[in-house]
Amino acid sequence: MFDIQEELKKLPGKPGVYIMHDAKDTIIYVGKAISLKNRVRQYFQSSRNLGVKKEQMVQQIARFEYIITDSELEALVLECNLIKEHRPKYNTMLKDDKTYPYLKVTVNEEYPRVLFVRRMKKDKAKYFGPYTSSNAVKDSMELIRKLYHVRTCNRNLPRDIGKDRPCLYYHIKQCKAPCQGYISKEEYQKQIEGVLDFLNGDYKKLLKELEEKMLAASEELRFEEAGEYRDLMQSVQKIGERQKITGSQGEDKDVIAMAMDEEDAVVQVFFIREGKMIGRDHFYLRIAADATPSQILLNFVKQFYAGTPFIPKELMLQREIDEIDVLEEWLSKKRGQKVHIRVPKKGTKEKLVELAARNARMVLTQDKEKLKREEGRTIGAMKEICDLLELESLQRVESYDISNISGFESVGSMVVYEKGKPKRNDYRKFKIKSVQGPDDYASMQEVLTRRFRRGIEEQKDKEEDEFSGFSQFPDLILMDGGKGQVHVAEQVLADLGLTIPVCGMVKDDNHRTRGLYYQDHEIPISHTSEGFKLITRIQDEVHRFAIEYHRLLRSKGQVHSILDDIEGIGPTRRKALMKYFKSIEEIRAASEEELGKVPSMNRQSAQKVYQFFHS
Repeated sequence: MFDIQEELKKLPGKPGVYIMHDAKDTIIYVGKAISLKNRVRQYFQSSRNLGVKKEQMVQQIARFEYIITDSELEALVLECNLIKEHRPKYNTMLKDDKTYPYLKVTVNEEYPRVLFVRRMKKDKAKYFGPYTSSNAVKDSMELIRKLYHVRTCNRNLPRDIGKDRPCLYYHIKQCKAPCQGYISKEEYQKQIEGVLDFLNGDYKKLLKELEEKMLAASEELRFEEAGEYRDLMQSVQKIGERQKITGSQGEDKDVIAMAMDEEDAVVQVFFIREGKMIGRDHFYLRIAADATPSQILLNFVKQFYAGTPFIPKELMLQREIDEIDVLEEWLSKKRGQKVHIRVPKKGTKEKLVELAARNARMVLTQDKEKLKREEGRTIGAMKEICDLLELESLQRVESYDISNISGFESVGSMVVYEKGKPKRNDYRKFKIKSVQGPDDYASMQEVLTRRFRRGIEEQKDKEEDEFSGFSQFPDLILMDGGKGQVHVAEQVLADLGLTIPVCGMVKDDNHRTRGLYYQDHEIPISHTSEGFKLITRIQDEVHRFAIEYHRLLRSKGQVHSILDDIEGIGPTRRKALMKYFKSIEEIRAASEEELGKVPSMNRQSAQKVYQFFHS
């Protein structure tokens, strides 16, 4: 048995992280300390004055553990990682983990590309952002293609030059086709330099060039071309106007302010890049026990910048926070340059912080009811299901479905919901390999066996395919069926040595869900409850995902079956035809001469294909 008073005597006076557990051994709080001995003891002193919420937390502590670190900085990093992994009940927590898009220019390649990405890597490429809107990134990419005609494809150049036909972007005059050698490496590099200038906000030279081309085209009566240059100028100006000038120094800053009430807090962030405000965003936080505004800001800074790849040169905060020195050291190491944390007291900077604070107060007021409704639909609905099935906790649900038509191309689908919301990155498709004919039970057995066997293998080596979605197991498996499907799933889990609750959806005579089948019993569920509505959404989603995949395979199968009927056209020529023409309609419209140009096709085979479609 854990004796708290005895364990307190053993605490070292060194920096580190302490972890509080409740009677069920759930982690309920994670904190860091310069001296573990002094900090942890404060929670259990009779003279303590921790506030109501923290007193409630202390009463739930059944045991604690700690990890010694060499410095306060190491303790801060470890604290951030543990909070993100365990999401303890009594820590101030970001309610959503947002990722922001970037534009990546692969200047480390011989023929650089412009790409839309959500992660920065140490790969010698140049990244621009983060942008707060994916639409803004897509608009910029489209404009870059129109202006500079650079590639956005995945072809390996110069290795693959001339190996394949140019893509659609070449034909619509948005790429110079370096894949065909239609532009020299030197000329292409000049285009990339123009892209970099554009992304750095240097629009004056570009606008002047576009204006000159527009006027020249107009004088030569090429009015359609002049109109295209005019439209490009307007697009460039529109992107330039999005970036409001906020300072003359041209530095990267984040402006951070917050608003709070008794239950929730909202933090507003203005993103300033190269002296221009490129966007803003707000974040909801679950308030920790008796947290002050300064503590909320402190926890936000630690959690947000632990997860974002870009660290600005300066953070401008609404109020003073603790641990500024260690935070600056930590952020500076992540950035690779000195980072400053400041609290402006006067002038333009102070007004900018106050503007962020006003926005935070507005969001908190306006979105309060909306947030509560959304939580009822998601987290609240998950809690209803959790309570109905008497589970300890419910964060992640996986649901499965089989789709086939008369046994044709049976497929399985897996959808994932976390905290009541779809997690589409973890959706998976399965093409049934071992089952012939329309056998849903055997197909489901194959799907579940493949899914969880893969998960077990990945858990043995977590570094392998870290983002595959298989290594994380669900808290509940929701089957789109009753007793039979549930027993199939339970048998698969038993064979693999896994213990995961399995629940089925019981249908009425009209094929509508009337209850849940769990542990060999049917449990009724109210049709008006948020839990029932969430189950219905999951059911519809897993159907949609399975049918969508099945439709794709059917389409591919029908394409191939048409070419299969042409005598003398085997797999090699079928593949070559589809690769060259992209669709059956293009093959149908091609002449004998065009068909003869396809690799591996000769005059006789071209004639057979042409006659097949035209006889």
